[in-house]
Amino acid sequence: MARHGMRGMARGAAIVVAAAAVLSGCSDGGASGTASQAASAATKAASAAASAASEAGAALASASTEAGRKLDRIKGGAHAKADVKLGATADGSGGHKAAPVTVTNPTSASRTYAVQVNFKNTKGDLLDTVVVTVPDVPGGGSKNATALSNRELSGAVTTSVARAVRY
Repeated sequence: MARHGMRGMARGAAIVVAAAAVLSGCSDGGASGTASQAASAATKAASAAASAASEAGAALASASTEAGRKLDRIKGGAHAKADVKLGATADGSGGHKAAPVTVTNPTSASRTYAVQVNFKNTKGDLLDTVVVTVPDVPGGGSKNATALSNRELSGAVTTSVARAVRY
């Protein structure tokens, strides 16, 4: 899903380069220097955008891999996605997004939960993923935590529970 977002950024960069090429080709003899400078600036901007998209994609892939590893290391856990509810996503500190997590333990004994929370844009593209550990949730009780994105996210962001393990 994240690839669609990265493709969109790359496509936007390609449009900027194409527009710059058209503008430089349509100039008259006296303005060719200005058009050439504009094309060069547009090419640099497109290159920077493509580089940023590549870095963002690599960071997201790394976060997704690490989240999977954390959950895969838990032995003897039970799938517990139904035990987890997320509240509305809000702006956290430093441009990060925060989502309240409520875990309700249906068993009779105290348990720890590991919850993978995905942060997505309104198109459904994955922007970030985190694992929140909620220790000592009492049997028959609930406990709250907060999922905080790893990096700054802007715009409307939704969250979903990707995986949850009770152990």
